[in-house]
Amino acid sequence: MTDDGDVTDPTGTDWDELAPAFDDEPDHGLRDPAVRAAWAARLRAWLPARPGDVLDLGCGTGSLSLLAAEQGHRVTGVDRSPAMVGLAREKLAGRDAVFLQGDAAAPPVGEQRFDVVLVRHVLWTLPEPGRVLRHWRGLLRPGGRLVLVEGVWGTAAPAGIPAGRLTALLAPLTGRVRLEPLSDDPALWGREVDDERYAVIARVD
Repeated sequence: MTDDGDVTDPTGTDWDELAPAFDDEPDHGLRDPAVRAAWAARLRAWLPARPGDVLDLGCGTGSLSLLAAEQGHRVTGVDRSPAMVGLAREKLAGRDAVFLQGDAAAPPVGEQRFDVVLVRHVLWTLPEPGRVLRHWRGLLRPGGRLVLVEGVWGTAAPAGIPAGRLTALLAPLTGRVRLEPLSDDPALWGREVDDERYAVIARVD
C-alpha cells in the first residue's frame, strides 16, 4: 500500500474493491464442501504433520489460513488490502491466527521465522520474483518449506508464471523441490480447467 492509499498490486487490481465478492469464486471462499475438502486434503499433504507456524502471504479473506488453523497450525496472514485483512480476521475470529496489512514481497513480520511460507496466486504479480523468493526463504526456520500455488491463465494474453520458470528460480535456493500438477483436479476449482495450475513444495535445510 502506498502513501496515497493505493491498494492496487502491480497488475493494477484494486483488491479492496474486489474484497466483498472475493469469496464468491469456488476456490476463493471454499464454500462448497467438495472444494473445501479438496483444498484441506492438499494442505494436509503440503504442511507439516505437527503443528507449526504458517505465514500465509497474500492471504486474501483467509480461506487457506482457516484450513491451516483447523489442522492445528498457528497462522500469520499478510495482505496489502485492509478490506481483505478485515474479512480474514472475521473468518478466523477465536483461532490461533493474526492478520497484518502489508506487502507480500516484504511482509511486516520482523525477526519472526516460520515453518511454512504459504503463497497462492501471488508470486506472478510481483516484480523480481527471484529476489522475492530469496526473501521468503530467509523467513523460514531450518527444515522449513515454501508452499507455492501458481499457474498460467488465459490464452490470448497469458498471465502467470510457468512451472518451469518457478522451479528454475528455486533451484539455487533449495535442492529439494517437488512439483504437483493441479489442473487435473476439478474439485479444487469447482469446475474443469484447461490451463496450467500447479503447486511447488520446496524444502530448505
